[in-house]
Amino acid sequence: MMRDSSSSSSSSSSSSSSSSSSTMPWVHGMCVVLSLMVVSLVVLLFFDPNTTPSYNWFSSTHPPPPPPLNPNPKRSVGGGGGALMATISSSFSHNNGGVDTNNNNNNNNNNNNNNNNSYNNGDGHVHVGFYNGGLEYYHFNASYVSPAPAPAPAPAPAPAQATTYIEDSISKHTTPPSRQHRRDVNLERVELDLARARTAIREAVQKANNGSEIEDSDYVPKGPVYRNAHAFHRSYLEMEKLFKVYVYPEGEPPIFHDGPCRSIYSTEGRFIHGMEQENRLRTTDPRLAHAYFLPFSVVKMVKLIYEPNSHDMKPLRQTVLDYINVVASKYPYWNRSLGADHFMLSCHDWGPYVSSADPHLFSNSIRVLCNANTSEGFSPSKDVALPEINLKTDSTAGMLGGPSASRRPILAFFAGGNHGPVRPLLLQHWKDNDSDIRVTEYLPRGVSYYDMMRRSKFCLCPSGYEVASPRIVEAVYLECVPVTISDNYSLPFSDVLNWKSFSVQVSVGDIPNLKKILTGISPRQYIRMQRRARVVRRHFMVNNPPERFDVFHMILHSVWLRRLNVRIHAKD
Repeated sequence: MMRDSSSSSSSSSSSSSSSSSSTMPWVHGMCVVLSLMVVSLVVLLFFDPNTTPSYNWFSSTHPPPPPPLNPNPKRSVGGGGGALMATISSSFSHNNGGVDTNNNNNNNNNNNNNNNNSYNNGDGHVHVGFYNGGLEYYHFNASYVSPAPAPAPAPAPAPAQATTYIEDSISKHTTPPSRQHRRDVNLERVELDLARARTAIREAVQKANNGSEIEDSDYVPKGPVYRNAHAFHRSYLEMEKLFKVYVYPEGEPPIFHDGPCRSIYSTEGRFIHGMEQENRLRTTDPRLAHAYFLPFSVVKMVKLIYEPNSHDMKPLRQTVLDYINVVASKYPYWNRSLGADHFMLSCHDWGPYVSSADPHLFSNSIRVLCNANTSEGFSPSKDVALPEINLKTDSTAGMLGGPSASRRPILAFFAGGNHGPVRPLLLQHWKDNDSDIRVTEYLPRGVSYYDMMRRSKFCLCPSGYEVASPRIVEAVYLECVPVTISDNYSLPFSDVLNWKSFSVQVSVGDIPNLKKILTGISPRQYIRMQRRARVVRRHFMVNNPPERFDVFHMILHSVWLRRLNVRIHAKD
């Protein structure tokens, strides 16, 4: 009985053990499946592109985009670019030797962590420029604009920072991407070219501080006429080596791809024609371009579209707006940067107003203007002051050179129409009032205007209807020290040239003190200024075809500098 009971117990135990062992694999399997589901859910949440910060090819991390901002529809009056910049700095300033000593790692690796461009000075901004109060280095992408973030091992919340007009306008019109996009490899290559150029300029300045000079068989910029001769020279050489401009082929002459070459607006036509003939700095492949030229002529628009005395400039503005809409719909480049790597050029007084036809053209694009009036929205950090040159023929023969100081008996000279806000004051104080300062509206018959300039030590260059005056370049041509009389005028090529070394700047309020100011310049100082004017003349020469360091290439170099100060983010 005991055996039966024992046997029964053994059998029951065996049956229970068998049942238990048959259920264990199912339980383990369920646990494994549940674990995999949990892990998968965590992975999906962690790598959801909507929850991770965006990265770009140029920096290890990128802060989340700021919320959209309401753009300021107009610049502040009298701005001149001050409100445009989040910070003011200069890597190549004349005073500090032209070098930013806070270097980051510049190795161009593929791991996204070692390319920080060596231009971050520790405040989270990247700077480049040629003079104090210089050019802000902006960063553009299709979603928002911000200064370059400081490298960090992990994403961090975006710090509170000053915004700019460009930031405002771009933030309004775009939203952060919600999913990954294909990288723009061509844009990345273009931006890498620019980063290498910045490095080369900085290294050239460092070598110059050690006494080394850049070799150039043609011309080596030297002396006080330059704010930083070494930085300018290296930048110019980098431009010759790298810079490529794409000229949009859309549009027909005479309004497009044409301009005046024999008039007070000749700089406009000469540059447009120069770009049409250019081979070295122009590309026919827009994917390789660093900058894009909008080849319309405001002078031709005024001549052919504007109805005289109508005071209606809507047709001119509409022409510009239609052209931008055409290139924006046909090419991706305008929308990619909202015009930040595009430039227009105009020597007409109405150029700034016509440029306001498109808000991005006015606020983002590089505007090359003769009417460089900072009180009317011209920003020296973004725009380019174009020299006004009055050519009556295809040659500058008879306009160059002049006698020494000892053979210039007249202290100062001006002849011109009584118009604009400045000239009436000049004529009121000095017309036929002093034998040393010859100020008149019209010269007597038989008296040569250029001969009078050659007989004068100083040539007065007051603003007319607008701030620019062709007399500035005429004075430089004739080795007569120019005296600019204007407020709010940004002089041409001021990021490179030290105008105070070869010219005199007089405010409108100091017109009554003009003779005292000029007689206060010693004969020795005047001789130095005259010699420097002769040196700087090369940069205002008009050549056909263009030659190195002439006005055509100086205009392009000014555009090149502005393009160096803009960085367009490639999408990841």
